[in-house]
Amino acid sequence: MSVNIAKKFLEELARPFVGREEEAKVVTLTLLAREHAVFIGEPGTAKSAIVRRAADLLNAKFFKYLLTRFTEPAELFGPLDIKALEEGRYIRLTRGKLPDAEIAFLDEIFKANSAILNALNTLLQERLIYDGYTELAVPLWSLFGASNEVPEEPEVAAVYDRFLIRHFVKPVPEDCWAALLSKSWDLEKEMYFKGTISCEKVLDMRELRKLHEKVLNVDLEGIKGKLVKLFAIFESRGIHVTDRRKGKALKVIAANAVLEGRNVAIESDLLTLKYVIPRDWDELEKVNTILSEELKTPYRYIKELEEMKANLREVMNYVQSLRGVESRFVELRFRQIWRDLEISRDRVVSLMVEAKDESVEKVATEVLELIDKTIDIIRRRLRE
Repeated sequence: MSVNIAKKFLEELARPFVGREEEAKVVTLTLLAREHAVFIGEPGTAKSAIVRRAADLLNAKFFKYLLTRFTEPAELFGPLDIKALEEGRYIRLTRGKLPDAEIAFLDEIFKANSAILNALNTLLQERLIYDGYTELAVPLWSLFGASNEVPEEPEVAAVYDRFLIRHFVKPVPEDCWAALLSKSWDLEKEMYFKGTISCEKVLDMRELRKLHEKVLNVDLEGIKGKLVKLFAIFESRGIHVTDRRKGKALKVIAANAVLEGRNVAIESDLLTLKYVIPRDWDELEKVNTILSEELKTPYRYIKELEEMKANLREVMNYVQSLRGVESRFVELRFRQIWRDLEISRDRVVSLMVEAKDESVEKVATEVLELIDKTIDIIRRRLRE
């Protein structure tokens, strides 16, 4: 079986969503690695929707639940069989509940009480549920959690560490808002008239298992030395990585190699450490910077370009606000801004040439378009 099927799955998973390509990649890597992931970010950022779609694409048994401090174990794991209890047997009715699921999504996972958190510890680590006198093996492939914030409570730390992949979700950027509106409206109509969002079935659980076997057979020898060096750098910068996460990071690295159609890991696969190492938003920025420095990635170019883009939007708004003002000062100010924009254009072109990277080129093109639009506004104002 061609591993290109993993790429097709990723593309089909991301298709209905605007600006959620990275989230789709995170879900795909999690599934390929047969691991668990947690999404950290504000509500309404498609966290549960993208996981549900992954389960639909795989035709996998899916379970979803919103947790609170008052959630009872029976709500997740199933109620007790009263008839069996009368006979002295301790049995839960698990059909349609978490023990029956292959893919699960637990919202506000860190708000669960200690009884549920303790059960999840074992479930995430061993895929077992200890319930009274019973040890139950479950078919769970991947569990996805979601939270609006990073947990700070000590009793939650063990569960948080068991989520190998941590992804920090941001709202879609302003330049995607128009596409977001169009796509959301199309999906609303599709859901109403068809009752579901269409999807091309390119992968099932049986094929996913075969892909996971390929992950476990990836040659990792070439990157282990660099990986050890990165772990040392993280520690020296105050970013602690538990032994569990150090070992399991290899699965995500190998999963990325398979996603890219390789059976040998290369240095660029180490970029997936940004999903494994950071504990919070601050560490995410530090990790991305370290990876950029050590792996010579395009991150630093994109970061500078994104900052330029944000500043340029402010400049454009400023120019538009003064477009109808008749003043010698405004004319002089516009000419100065024009000169600054030409300098910025040269810098953007320089970054694009230096990076020689498609992702950098994409952002650079967006920045150049902003520069051109702003200059055009100034040019027309000065000609009036």
